[in-house]
Amino acid sequence: MADKKQDELLRRPHYLYDLPPEIISSLSLKADAGLPVQLQEDDTSTPSPDHIPAPSTSDNILGSQACSLCKLSFITVQEHRDHLRTDLHHYNLKQKLNGLNPVTEAEFEKLVDGLDESISGEDSEDTEDEEEESNRKETTLSALLKKQASLAEKRKPNDDQDEKDTKKRSSGTPPLLWFSSPKLPENTYFGIYRALFTAAELEREEAIVDAIKQRQLAPIAMPKPPKDAQSIPPTYNGQHIFMCMIGGGHFAAMVVSLAPKKSKHGSTGPLNREAVVLAHKTFHRYTTRRKQGGSQSANDNAKGTAHSAGSSLRRYNEQALVEDIRNLLKDWKALIDASDLLFIRATGTTNRRTLFGPYDGQVLRGNDPRVRGFPFNTRRATQNELMRAFIELTRLKVKEIHPEPEAPPVDATKPSKPKAESTKPAAPKLSEEEEAAIFHTTQIQAVIRRSKLPGLLSYFSTNNLDVNFRFQPSDTQQNHHAPTALHLASSQGSAPLITGLLTRAKADPTILNSEGKTPFDLASDRATRDAFRVARSELGESAWDWEAAHVPAALKKEEAEKRAEREKKVEEDRRKAEEERLKKEGPKVVESKPRKGGVLGGAPLMTAEEKRREEARGLTPEQRMRLERERRARAAEERIRKLQGDG
Repeated sequence: MADKKQDELLRRPHYLYDLPPEIISSLSLKADAGLPVQLQEDDTSTPSPDHIPAPSTSDNILGSQACSLCKLSFITVQEHRDHLRTDLHHYNLKQKLNGLNPVTEAEFEKLVDGLDESISGEDSEDTEDEEEESNRKETTLSALLKKQASLAEKRKPNDDQDEKDTKKRSSGTPPLLWFSSPKLPENTYFGIYRALFTAAELEREEAIVDAIKQRQLAPIAMPKPPKDAQSIPPTYNGQHIFMCMIGGGHFAAMVVSLAPKKSKHGSTGPLNREAVVLAHKTFHRYTTRRKQGGSQSANDNAKGTAHSAGSSLRRYNEQALVEDIRNLLKDWKALIDASDLLFIRATGTTNRRTLFGPYDGQVLRGNDPRVRGFPFNTRRATQNELMRAFIELTRLKVKEIHPEPEAPPVDATKPSKPKAESTKPAAPKLSEEEEAAIFHTTQIQAVIRRSKLPGLLSYFSTNNLDVNFRFQPSDTQQNHHAPTALHLASSQGSAPLITGLLTRAKADPTILNSEGKTPFDLASDRATRDAFRVARSELGESAWDWEAAHVPAALKKEEAEKRAEREKKVEEDRRKAEEERLKKEGPKVVESKPRKGGVLGGAPLMTAEEKRREEARGLTPEQRMRLERERRARAAEERIRKLQGDG
């Protein structure tokens, strides 16, 4: 009978502000409430697919939908996949590759607080800005890694005090408090987010349990929405919270009552999306620079004011978004001032300045003790995401926590067995300089493969690197063949990068790779070779030993452009002539000539495959397809003719 009651108790979700009497009367704080030893997935409190479990602080997370690197668990496979695309996961991967410890969500938010891009998780279901999201992620993550690489170079070795400070910062407070109850099965506990309590309530165990009892509210009916959607929402005397998110030109805000919704069927509690919303509003403005990431204001601060039509539009939209948000906060001032808590996600200096000012008549203040951050991953700022966050915050978590088994006592009388030495030699530990060189190599090669000249020059300048920096490790095949940025750009056939590296960054074209080849020797086409010759013309004969660099005579830029246009026109005329000939005569059949050295002074004629390759030589892909169709048509006609002759 007891098991049946326990199953019924765990089968339905429990809302913090409307708990059953048997739970309220028996709830007590777990001894190590914030530090569970081992968690096992058994979350029966969340049948809704919209629920996402709280981040776990356990070192051993069981279950298939879990990220052991970031110490997070998920209900569905899709939520797990969405997490794998977040900046937090990508950053922790970098940390692991560098032999460092991963960071939590809260620690990562502090790391990127000084950056102007919003990189809190985006809404994976809305794909209208997928390209914008991808580029913003890449730009912000790269900026954070560059910043840390620069700090690492300035860091003094053997700094004990710095190591102590780092360890102190890394020990974060768990986001959940765990409660036990005799009504629950053995080793099963309720979890409630720490952010829902005040600092005074968290000081004593009795105060926390009393606070839960005082938070129980009677159900209310859903108030009627105002007729005019733009009107100011009416004042509300009941307990409520304010929630808002801002990032990437998206803004969403909501005021929601904490009292449960009255239901005709007798059940109370905000099930799925049935919370009592007092007011809600969303804004979206085009403020992010597509294909490059980051806001327009961040780009202006870094590179100066741009004068394109798109930059002017983004600048206007940024200012309009700020005005829209501040006007909305002013209209909602009465509700916000009366709110119990303020949950706000605003990553980046620009977004925080939009909400917290300072400005005349500001409503939100950064030092307000009611302000909280969301203690879990969030996606794009939408009303649906705010509702999901509210449900996640106010719904009790149910976890099965197993204590760690005690280790058997060590018998001092027994001789310890010597450990078998590994036959595999341990990999040599890299120094900080070697790790930094490998990291810079990865970043530079990635920029070169995307042919981003401004990003490449900026990376060299920001990290105080020599433009002739040699890639590490030098014994890999890639770095053996192309050891410098100029070598790699030449082998990739990127003429703009070659011109920029030679004329603007003053890269050395005489450096040899391990095979004794200069960057010019690796050029893959005429445009790439012409870039070296044009650079020789612009820099002058005295700039480098061009003969040692194997660069031919100088070529003026105008002459190179004229020749490129001339060759392009000749190629277009040849293709047009070939297309006209194909329309009139059909494909040209080339008779193969006898080869020397064969039987009786000659060799067999070309095979059918060689004939087909000879016919298709010099044709475009479209012309080759047309030729193949005509060949098949002729073969079909020949087969039909033979069949008719046999008949």
